[in-house]
This record gives sequence, C-alpha cells and structure tokens, in this order.
Amino acid sequence: MYDFKKIIINNIPLIDVRAPIEYNKGAFLNSVNLPIMQDDERHEIGIEYKKNGNAAAIELGHRLVSGNIRAERINSWIKFIEDNPNAVIYCFRGGQRSKISKQWIAEANRDVERIEGGYKAFRTYLMEESKNINSSILILAGYTGAGKTRVLDNINYAIDLEKIANHRGSSFGRYVSKQPTQINFENNLAYAIIKHQHENYKYMLLEDEGRHVGTNFIPRDLTQKFATGSMVVLDETLEHRLDITLNEYVCVAQEQYCAITEDGLNDWANYITESIQRLQKRLGNTMVREVVQMFDDAFSYQLKSGDIEAHKDWIECLLTNYYDPMYKYQLEKNTMPILFRGNTREVTEYLLDLKIY
Repeated sequence: MYDFKKIIINNIPLIDVRAPIEYNKGAFLNSVNLPIMQDDERHEIGIEYKKNGNAAAIELGHRLVSGNIRAERINSWIKFIEDNPNAVIYCFRGGQRSKISKQWIAEANRDVERIEGGYKAFRTYLMEESKNINSSILILAGYTGAGKTRVLDNINYAIDLEKIANHRGSSFGRYVSKQPTQINFENNLAYAIIKHQHENYKYMLLEDEGRHVGTNFIPRDLTQKFATGSMVVLDETLEHRLDITLNEYVCVAQEQYCAITEDGLNDWANYITESIQRLQKRLGNTMVREVVQMFDDAFSYQLKSGDIEAHKDWIECLLTNYYDPMYKYQLEKNTMPILFRGNTREVTEYLLDLKIY
C-alpha cells in the first residue's frame, strides 16, 4: 500500500485526474484537479460502458480525448510535475484513468508516481487512521465571545475545528465563503489529526463544539473520543465578550462581505436579520422582534455616523438571553472533569505550561 502518511506529513502535491464533478464532492488538501476527462466526456463514456462494455468505453475515451485536447491535458500534467517534481497522481480507484495518464506522461519523457487504489484507498486510510488518537483530550469551554479561538491560536497542540469547518460554530457563525463539503471536512480533519499524532503530543486541545459545526458534523467515532476528555473553562467578563463578538461578527464580517459581494453591508445586514429570526422558536416572537429592531437601529446609526458601537445592544441581548442560558445549561450537564478555569491570560498560561511530550 502507498505510504499515505508520507503524503500528509510532507504535504506532497497530488494530481487528481478525476472529473470535476467527482473532485468537487470530495478531495484532499494538497491536491489539484487536472482531469483526464471533463464531466460531459465522463458521462458519455459511462453510457457507452453500460451499453457495450469496458473495451468500447476505453475506445470512446481515446476518441474523445485525442489530438489537441489530449495534448493540452498532458501539458497541464507536465507543467505541474515540473513545478512539483515529487507530485503523485491518482484517479478514483487507481484504475484506467490514472494508468492511462501515467502512460501518456511517460510518453512525454516524464515520470510520476501513482497511487494504487486511488482516492478511495487514500480516503479509507484517512477515516481509519484518524480514529487512532493517543493524546489526552482537552476541551476548551467558555461562554460565547470569551475568545476561545484566540487561545487556540497560541497553542501548538490545538486543532481548530471551526477553522477546518470554515464556520464560527454559532447561529451567526457562517462566513461569506462556503463551508467544505462533509467529505472534505472529514478529510481535512483527518489530515489535522494525523499531523497532530505525528508530533507525539501528549494532549490534543479542541474547542467545545458539540457534534455540529455549522452544516458540517464530526464523525460519531471522533465525537465519542472527544467526549472522554477533560475540560478547561475560559471565563471572561461580559464587556470583554462584547468587544470580541463585535469585532468578529460585525467588523471582520462586514469586511469579508464587502470584499466578496457587490452590496456587502446590506448582504451582511440581511444575513444577521435572518439569523436572528431563526431563533424565534427559542426566544419567542416578541423577543425576536425587539432584537431585530435593535439591530435595525444600530445598522441605521452605523450608516449615518460610521460608528458600530450601537451593535453592542443587540449583541448583549442575544448573549444574555440566548447564548448564556444555553451554555450554562450545557455546563451543568457536563460530566467531564474540569482541570482549570480562569481568564484568557490565566488559561493561556496554564495550557502553555503543560508538559506536552
């Protein structure tokens, strides 16, 4: 079997020759999609295979991918290999497509390693190997806005689930850019775990997320493993949490929307309003209407004055009436031992002082 761990640890570049539709469903972090067949070509060949068998499908494939089309695809592989001499090529099962690609590359006087078993074998390895966690699990808990992610950024043995999921982990946590597909989330998380285990850290630090991070969810085996850990609780004042939440959900979020969408501020405002309205079941109609009005007032004031401080009013209302009661309930149900609790400085010092090897 190919040394998959070597690919992960050394960030070896990968050439994925599957069709774009396959690649977009699930791929690997250090891969680039340089397909031997585009989606429409793959579709035609699939129909031919069902009608007339493998030999006829291969013959059609050679007709569809010939002449200038074939030359362009070979040139794209050659260029990537010249830029990345240690590149490795694969298709779905390590079958016809990667074999033919490797052969065409060889005919152009270049050589490339090929993964036998292809994408399927590599993904199977990732899913199995990511279960082999030897480190003790530490869960960093704390009220919304306490700055847990900021603490994680300072700890070498931490894995940032929110970063992997491209989501802040709350009802308002969606970024402008999309979350990864569930398959990509699992692949990327497995990469992070395998790299972490390669360092032989004594601990693995994770943020207290539950099973879901936005639309992504942590595989059940890992959820069960994470639940066996111990907890470190980050306590911060409401004022501190308001400042952090204002920065992340207003300042940074507005910048991201304005950089990506044509009507950035209004697109952001619509997203916040929709997010508040989704809390109707828990907060009730009256409270939701009040929070929406507070938000509208703050946004109008911002547009007139450029001042964002008024956004703290609706943020504080949501923290104290929605997030804090929910977190308090979850903490009371928690069965993990609490090893330490303190403010940002104290928790950071505690985590950095741990013997990690």
